[in-house]
Amino acid sequence: MKKPLAPRQISQRTAFTFLILATIIVVIPVIVIIAVIIVNGAGAITWEFLTQPPMQAGKAGGIFPAIIGTFYLMLGTIVVALPLGVLAGIYLSEYARDNWLTRTVNMAIVNLAGVPSIVYGLFGLGVFVLMFHFGMSLLAASLTLACQALAMTVTTSREAILAVPREYREGSLAVGATKLQTIRYVVLPQARPGIITGAVLAMSRAAGETAPILVVGAAFFLPGLPQSPLDQFMALPYHLYTVAAHVPGMSKTTIWGVALVLLVVVLSFNVLATIIRLRARRRRYGT
Repeated sequence: MKKPLAPRQISQRTAFTFLILATIIVVIPVIVIIAVIIVNGAGAITWEFLTQPPMQAGKAGGIFPAIIGTFYLMLGTIVVALPLGVLAGIYLSEYARDNWLTRTVNMAIVNLAGVPSIVYGLFGLGVFVLMFHFGMSLLAASLTLACQALAMTVTTSREAILAVPREYREGSLAVGATKLQTIRYVVLPQARPGIITGAVLAMSRAAGETAPILVVGAAFFLPGLPQSPLDQFMALPYHLYTVAAHVPGMSKTTIWGVALVLLVVVLSFNVLATIIRLRARRRRYGT
């Protein structure tokens, strides 16, 4: 006969069961949403849809300018947010003293991630569009989203740098390297996967934002591509919002097709971040 389970084993199995159920409850709606978007939007995905400009207020043609505008927006965001975020992370983790001011700054950075995106949009409108006279443009939108992405970039950079074992720093300093050389040649190479992962996730979030770009430069109907950073642009999230809510008679298949393309763009960057993290882990632990 089997021995009865001990109370500790019963509690462990019960906790494990609840964890499995919680995971299923979270994963199933995500799978259902993705499946619904694929089933309803796959019919709209054609070569013309992906490579042609929009026509007839989006009812005909394709979404090529919106796709390119989204990538321009993400590129501008990461070009601004990544260097500033990494430098701030280096300072906070390697140079800043542990005092009330540093703790306040760290808390403020963490809280910035919870600020509603429309607030960043109004900030970008007041600062970049009106104060700096960038106008309703790709540059203003990129800077606005960079401000929003800074919180995640600084936090992930700081955590990745702090995760590097202290023995690496002590060994580098022991052989005569300066602190700056230690950070450049020892700490940053070890922290690079975490930094890149945070940057990619920040880019994927920027790709799906609608509220900030709504007030700083996104346009609904621009058949051409932006010729300079001071031009207006199209973007997938704003295009999806407009065709779904403000264009009467729009084909449902087209709406779902735009949603599917946006989903693929965002998920691609999340998958890229996962691959980077797994490859870095294999290199570090040799597995």
